[in-house]
Amino acid sequence: MRAVIGTEFNFPRQSGKYTGKVRDVYFIGDDYLVMIATDRISAFDVVLPKGIPYKGQVLNQIASRFLDSTSDIVPNWKIASPDPMVTVGHKCVGFPVEMIVRSTLTGSSWRAYKAGARQICGVPVPEGMKEHQKFENPIITPTTKAEIGEHDQDISRDQILSGGIVSEEDYLLLEKYSLELFQRGSEIAAEQGLMLVDTKYEFGKKGDKIYLIDEIHTPDSSRYFYSESYPELFSKGLPQRQLSKEFVREWLMENNFSGKPGQSLPVMTDQIVDSISDRYIELYEKITGTAFVKAQYGEDIYERIETNILNMLSRL
Repeated sequence: MRAVIGTEFNFPRQSGKYTGKVRDVYFIGDDYLVMIATDRISAFDVVLPKGIPYKGQVLNQIASRFLDSTSDIVPNWKIASPDPMVTVGHKCVGFPVEMIVRSTLTGSSWRAYKAGARQICGVPVPEGMKEHQKFENPIITPTTKAEIGEHDQDISRDQILSGGIVSEEDYLLLEKYSLELFQRGSEIAAEQGLMLVDTKYEFGKKGDKIYLIDEIHTPDSSRYFYSESYPELFSKGLPQRQLSKEFVREWLMENNFSGKPGQSLPVMTDQIVDSISDRYIELYEKITGTAFVKAQYGEDIYERIETNILNMLSRL
């Protein structure tokens, strides 16, 4: 079995290609794009040397499900998912900010708070909070969309508006959509015994219309806790049971890699690759509440992907 670690297609009307850490994006004319979720995996802003079979399918199909289940809140870029690893949709001009929504004081927000910050991206945070404590209401902590190779930077609502990064009219809509999407995602997660802890949303415009773009509520873009164990673990100050790709970061850190200069990536044995693949499939089944059906892997996998995309493009 070989993971899909990169693609080199040439589609009719193709006007460009962008290669991200995980996704290969093909631009079709000025109106459409093809997003292929490869099996590449990244952590600490580094793409790891081996791909993870079925990871692309997991991410694409989770995102596709959540795009469908939230389309009544905000229009999204998806037109169709013609292949388990592919979504075809509207090409939008992305806003240069990501909308991060948090329900608890976890991750980078906790690290900032522990270091003395009482405002996170301009949002006041009360004294006396503990790690993983729930906010009274979810908060939005936006970041700037970094250039390739750079880290996203925290930014406040006031900085976004005063700097003219996003117009006030548009930004108020982005906030509204983000909170409504997070509420829907939380309700769906609760049905599976999960808490949606934090996630990111990206938006863009096509003409004058705002669309939700990119992935949504996947384990790569979101953090989930198990609801049943949350109260007891929180009361005892113990680490929460998480459903995210945090386990990959933990494995890297256990092997002395955290993305710092001079560090070497650990060897990814077949056993490690298989275990990460199994964990992603487990994430899919827990988040969606449905069994994961493995797409066929083999020598013709690239032919399958290309054929399915070409069939879809012929109908646009």
